[in-house]
Amino acid sequence: MHPLNEGITVVMKNLKTYLIQFVGLKIGKHQFDYQLDKSFFEHFNYDDFNDLAVKVDLILEKKSTMLELNFKHKGTVNVPCDVTNEAFDLSIKGKLRLIVNFGEEFNNDNEELLILPHGEFQVDVSQYIYEMVVLSIPFKRIHPGIKDGTLKTDVLDKLEALSPKENKEEQEDIDPRWENLKKLLTDK
Repeated sequence: MHPLNEGITVVMKNLKTYLIQFVGLKIGKHQFDYQLDKSFFEHFNYDDFNDLAVKVDLILEKKSTMLELNFKHKGTVNVPCDVTNEAFDLSIKGKLRLIVNFGEEFNNDNEELLILPHGEFQVDVSQYIYEMVVLSIPFKRIHPGIKDGTLKTDVLDKLEALSPKENKEEQEDIDPRWENLKKLLTDK
């Protein structure tokens, strides 16, 4: 076997857990649980965090002509702070609803509707889980210790030293004519 093909085989084996074979399921609700760690995201070449522990609950409701999938996730991701680069655990949660219909050909253009070809017997939910979790991570990540003032680092000390200070002397030397003009803006 070619070395590149061997890597693809390993990835496919590891993601087989996320292939749901719905043909053998009875009509009604079925629950699937997944515990995600960093290795799941390595399959997608995503490494924007240090570590994570996220639990995904999936309820698949099989109906006579369609499937309805409701995903929920909750957990923590360990990410670097955008201000100090200190690592911290960030709580995340989210949900996603997906309708699966059947048609002539595969179509996943709509993010809430998946069309599978007639005769298909399984659905791969790995991409939907990946996107749901990644999109729940905030764009700007700030350590909670910065907000409440408990985090003390050299980076914060340097930022404080370099931040502009208000000059009270300049404020006292304002020409009184400017003060009268400012009153015109506020008096209505």
